[in-house]
Parts: sequence; structure tokens; C-alpha cells
Amino acid sequence: MTLLFRLLALVALAASLLWLTPVHAQKFDELAQTPPIGWNSWNKFGCDVSEQLIRETADAMVATGLRDAGYRYVNIDDCWQGGRDAHGDLFPDAKRFPSGIKVLADRLHAQGLKLGLYSDVGNKTCGGYPGSRGHEYQDARTFAAWGVDYLKYDWCNTEGMDSASSYTTMRDALHATGRPIMFSICEWGETKPWLWAPAVGQSWRTTGDIAPCWNCEVGHGNWSSFGILRIVDMQSALRKYSGPGHWNDMDMLEVGNGLTEDEDRAHFTLWAMMDSPLIAGNDLRGMSASVRATLANRDVIALGQDPLGIQAFRTLAEGQLEVWAKPLAHDEWAVAFLNRGDTPRRLAFDWKEHAVGDGLSGRNLGADKSTYRWTELWSKATGSTAQALDRSLAPHSVLVFRLVPGPSAAAATGS
Repeated sequence: MTLLFRLLALVALAASLLWLTPVHAQKFDELAQTPPIGWNSWNKFGCDVSEQLIRETADAMVATGLRDAGYRYVNIDDCWQGGRDAHGDLFPDAKRFPSGIKVLADRLHAQGLKLGLYSDVGNKTCGGYPGSRGHEYQDARTFAAWGVDYLKYDWCNTEGMDSASSYTTMRDALHATGRPIMFSICEWGETKPWLWAPAVGQSWRTTGDIAPCWNCEVGHGNWSSFGILRIVDMQSALRKYSGPGHWNDMDMLEVGNGLTEDEDRAHFTLWAMMDSPLIAGNDLRGMSASVRATLANRDVIALGQDPLGIQAFRTLAEGQLEVWAKPLAHDEWAVAFLNRGDTPRRLAFDWKEHAVGDGLSGRNLGADKSTYRWTELWSKATGSTAQALDRSLAPHSVLVFRLVPGPSAAAATGS
């Protein structure tokens, strides 16, 4: 191992030891030891949700192999609510969910899946349906009785409310049920939830909503949605807050919602490298082969499911070319090369001359006999850090390599 990587290993070890200290007090410590993986209705369907959609989506998750690739949560977003009864208990829209939520949850559980549901801190949800303010313990008991496994808790209609205490109230209500429910804090990063949310939920949104575009900001009054690169650029200072049981959430995936194939792959890779929850947001029932292959790439998924749970960092930026590195268990690494630009970029990268590090200096990969064998996780090409890379990187595309310590350059199979 090179001097540089010995230093980086010490950095990674120190970070992992910090995460082992009780910085967050969760009742169900087994939840989200790796970032959750699943699907959510909002990005594609908005308020057009129904029992039929959820059943068909669950069936598609099984049939397409996504469940076997690690996808477990099938999450119903806003607009499922029918109202509250005379006792104040929530009930689903009878036309959209005629069998009720519990029957739906039981069906998903029988398929090896989990059901997620949505509510809001305020009196009303973002869609104008009943929120949980003043009903936190009542709603938590209802969700638990229905067999809900995941709660996305939004931040609309909350004027004058304190975010940390409001989310803590629902956390306590969920804990009181005795059911382990993954708690997803959707506060959009407005009050720096990474500073208080590790003691409250298993994930927290770091930005406003995502938009299905590469590098844009879409304004809606006082609200903005952000493209892939805009959200990535907002994460660099937040990596120290992320780790097993508590994750920075970069919002749901837009894979399959109008991006190009290269953009889909880059988007998916960056979310995995940065340990964001991988929550698909497309229509699973009619995916193209390309979209299905992207979402089901187990090698890329494995980067975000690595047990160390260390978020990637940007180690090099040269114009529109960026290099991102992520420490993995067993002294392995993931290294991603990103072309942010609109034109092809020649990638001439000598592992011996470029530091794949976090501002540290020292001898570089491939500079001694302890080389690394690599696999590029989209093309499945293999090689060794003993040889330089010479590739063409298409616009808005990524190459991502998993590096495994190898005995020598003689073991390389090519570059």
C-alpha cells in the first residue's frame, strides 16, 4: 500500500471510530445501517397514486429483479389520505385505496418488500391533505397498526414551528409504537438538519427537490428544484455527518425520467458514491432495458451499501473533469471520473502521478509494487493501476472503478 493510502486509511479509521461513538440515540439501531433502497411515487406520479399503482409497482420490482438487487421499500408519497374520522384517525382515500393500507402492506410483506407512507409536520401536507400536527402519537400508532415500515415526513405549512423539536416529537411517537419504522426527514436542508437530525431520524434531505435535468435550477415562486450537478455540489461540506444509521439524503432518483443514458448512469453512480438513499422515482412497470440495467447494477449499488459508510469526496477538479474517491471495506476504493461538460473529454490519467486523496500528498497509486486491480463497473473492463488510463469520456458521463489491492502489475489484464 502506498504512503498516501496508508494516510487515507488512518483518516478513514478515525472517521469510523467517531461514528462508533453514541452521537445519535436511536431506539432501533438496526435501521438503515446502510442507506435505504427502494421506490417512491412522487417524481413520476405526483398525486396520481392508487392501490393499483402500488400493487403493480411491487410486482414490477420483483419481476425486474430490483428486489433481488436490494430494493425493498415501496413508498406512497402525498395524496393518499382520505381524511380523519370522528376520532381523529387518518384513513386512506376509499376510491384510490379500496382495500386499505394494512391489506396493501401485508401483500408487500408477503413479497419480501416493505411499505412506506408519507405525512407532514404541519396541519396540511404539501398537497393540502391532513398533516400530523397535533396528531403525532395518534398517527404513529395508526401507521404501526397498518404495518408501515418507512415514514417520509415533509415540512410544508410549518410557519413558526421549530424543525428539530417538531421532528423529535414524531420520532418519539414512532418509538412509542414499538415498531421499527425508518424515519426520513424531508426538511429540505433549511435549518441544517445534519446538525441535529442524527439523533432524530435515519436520513435527512439536504436540499430542495430534485429536477430531471443535468445542471439546472427550476424556480416555482419561492421554491426551487435542482438538477443533478447542483445537488452534488451542495454535498461536499456535509460528508462528515453521514454514516451508518444516519445519511445525507440527496433526494429521490430521476433515472428513467427523461435524462440521457449517460446522465442516468452518472446520476446513479454519484448517489451511490455519496451514500445517498437510492429511491427510484420512475415508472417501474414500463422501463427500457437501459433504465432497468442502470437501476439494477449491483456493482454500483454495492458502493453505497459498503459497511464503512464513508461518503465520497472530490479529490481532483480540472475544468469540467472531476475525480471522486470513496474508501471501501477491506482496503478497497471506488474512484469515479465525471465529465460535467457538454463536450467529450479525453481522460489521460496516470495512477502513479495523480493523488487520489483528500488534500494529502505522498506516493500515488501504482507507484510501487503494491498496485491495485480495478474493474470499471459499467463496462466491466478490468486492469491495473500499474498502467495509465487513456479513455474518451462522453459529455455528462462517468467511469467508476472499484480498486482491489493486488500483488503486482503482472496480474493486470489490460488497461
